[in-house]
Amino acid sequence: MAVDVLTGLAYAAAGLIALWRRPANGTGPLMLAEGLTWFVGNLQGFDQPLLVGMGAWWEALNLAVLAHLLLAFPEGRLGQRRARWTVGAAYALVAVGGLARALCYDPAADPGSSYLLCEECDGNALLVVRDAGVFAGVDLVYRWAGVVLTLWVAALMVGRWLAGSPAYRRVLLPVAVPVVLAVVFIGWEVLYVVRPGLLGGGELLPLALSDLAQIALPAAFAVGLLRIRLRRAGAGNLVIAAGPEPTPDRLQKALREVLGDPTLRLGVPHASVPGLYTDPEGRAVGGPERGRPAAGAAITPLGRGGTPAAVLVHDRALAQEPELLESVSASVGLCLRNMQLAERAARDAERARALQMRLLSAEEEERRRLERNLHDGAQGRLVFALMGLRRIGARWGREHPQLRAAVDETEQTLRTALTELRELARGLHPAVLAREGLRGALAALADESGIPVVVMVEPVRFPELVETTAYYVASEALANAGKHSGARAVALAVRREAAWVVVEVVDDGIGGADPAGRGLGGLADRVSAVGGRLRVHSPAGDGTRIRAELPCG
Repeated sequence: MAVDVLTGLAYAAAGLIALWRRPANGTGPLMLAEGLTWFVGNLQGFDQPLLVGMGAWWEALNLAVLAHLLLAFPEGRLGQRRARWTVGAAYALVAVGGLARALCYDPAADPGSSYLLCEECDGNALLVVRDAGVFAGVDLVYRWAGVVLTLWVAALMVGRWLAGSPAYRRVLLPVAVPVVLAVVFIGWEVLYVVRPGLLGGGELLPLALSDLAQIALPAAFAVGLLRIRLRRAGAGNLVIAAGPEPTPDRLQKALREVLGDPTLRLGVPHASVPGLYTDPEGRAVGGPERGRPAAGAAITPLGRGGTPAAVLVHDRALAQEPELLESVSASVGLCLRNMQLAERAARDAERARALQMRLLSAEEEERRRLERNLHDGAQGRLVFALMGLRRIGARWGREHPQLRAAVDETEQTLRTALTELRELARGLHPAVLAREGLRGALAALADESGIPVVVMVEPVRFPELVETTAYYVASEALANAGKHSGARAVALAVRREAAWVVVEVVDDGIGGADPAGRGLGGLADRVSAVGGRLRVHSPAGDGTRIRAELPCG
């Protein structure tokens, strides 16, 4: 009796919870109805003949309601025509077959025919036919009709399971256990009807299994509600699952995992076509006709008010979890906002890089102009003046020793000025780089170094700005090696790796170079301005490796 009461209360409680959580879903009223009809058969335990008759008539009503609940879950409504016919047949069997059984049911003559074993009942007010043989035949037909209907309901459930998508199967999972137990119960029932003695007086076992099968459903339904809450909590982790740099593809994968729908597609607004949403593969969501999903799918707009921030094309079963979709909508909105901010930051960074490139190109052009002006102007005049002094010294130097000394002194000063001017011009822009390319310029740079330098440069030309930046990287690295490292030899290599030009300078000095120092820090800024990367590895006592990677698409 206690199990009986707990079972009915479990259904009623689950129904009330469903009404609270899903007021628009018909599952809640059906669960509550199952809890209430569970106790109808208990009317046979009263001493009132009318209540005994009503209890005998509607004893199996809860089984018809259970069939209705199983076939309507999770939408709360009967979708297929055969499901509606089946439920109608179940209610008709209880109404008509139950009445026929009650009209010939005598509690005193057949006390074992009721699951309450009512041996002391005062009678059945609906009793009309007092014939044990008639009752046995009606009861047998009634029971077998119930068995057939139960098997048919189980077959419909199995068919829905096999035809359903993974997302739909997960929604149906709460009723899978009760269906399995119901099938087991039917097996015992068949054995009891065919050969009652085979069970050795165990006619209560099918009834116990029936209780287990029915009490499993409200428990499973409660677990299903808890699972939905856990999935809603998982939806809040979409931002983490999408990663620090979310993309539509990464977000779609995270959504498929959270919602358990491998067919899900995320549609984001098209960049140039208003009102069009495309998935990460560039396909319009909903097929060729916008907004119309394929069979078995549904579209959920994400966002509140106005134009949706995105749309989800998902399995129709997920529409039965509006709270989950609402949680997903909030998380997706945040991810999309992060994506927009990341795209804006990328565009700003690209514009900043383009501006840096233009400024750097303008700077290099100005350096070349200054180098040409110095070479063609000041250097040429100094050379001309030096040649004039030589002629004066050659013509009058022998006759005037003092004049010869003054000419020699002035000539030396002009030579020093010319050397310094050439170094200045080369610092502005090495002319050898334009004449002979990076390979010749680095070879000249190595010849001027105070320590042996092994140069390995591929014999190809690179873009002008790349060659200039590579030259300054090598120049700064060789200067540091000569001044601070105490190195005995240096290796200088320039090669192309995919879309990058790699410049590496390695010495065997004392190491300890400061990447944030004035020279290397400025060099890193220059490399970064062209979209490259500078890496400095300089452990104390183990030499220095400077590696610059310059884009060369």
